[in-house]
Amino acid sequence: MSQIDVKSPKHCADKHTVLAGSRRFNKKLYLYFSTIFLLLLSLILLVWLILHPTKPHFSLTQADVNQLNLASPSLLNSSIQLTLQSTNPNKKVGIYYDEFQLYASYKRQKITPETSISPFYQGHEETTFLSASLAGNQQPVSPSFAYEIQRDTGTGKLLLNFKGNGRLRWKVGSWVSGRYRFMVDCVTVMPFGAIPSPPLSSRQGTVCSTTV
Repeated sequence: MSQIDVKSPKHCADKHTVLAGSRRFNKKLYLYFSTIFLLLLSLILLVWLILHPTKPHFSLTQADVNQLNLASPSLLNSSIQLTLQSTNPNKKVGIYYDEFQLYASYKRQKITPETSISPFYQGHEETTFLSASLAGNQQPVSPSFAYEIQRDTGTGKLLLNFKGNGRLRWKVGSWVSGRYRFMVDCVTVMPFGAIPSPPLSSRQGTVCSTTV
């Protein structure tokens, strides 16, 4: 014989009341956390707008080309020593440099591999001098490299770019932002005599362009 389960109207009403109460509680909990999240987001945005971090300033203070010789028509050996000046112009914002790579280029082609700068922190309105040795051994270059070098010998000037890229974070009080990618581009013109052989040197203090 089968068993028949009969539920009274009162039992069904109680179950409906419990479910409705649970839904109302979940809705209130969702609204509570949403409000807290929006308030925190608004506070961070407000602090950001008030402080409005200014991108760092870079300048090339010195560059010495100690070697720039073709091992073959498309392989280059190079050795360059450079010094960059990095300045944080912000009065209330610090900067963490988590990653920073530098390399040299000539006529839009790399003439050294990337060299990493050790991570560092820069306080408010602080200036830091960064030294890097860029060395390339059998670095692949375009077959036109030798021709371009000979042309620059005729003009007496050698134009080089020193490019950098990496990731930084802003620090406001105890709050630290997420990572932002930045790029640096420094251009220098070196005297280039009749004999195209290093050492070549530049100490003209070139201001670099910076993008964050």
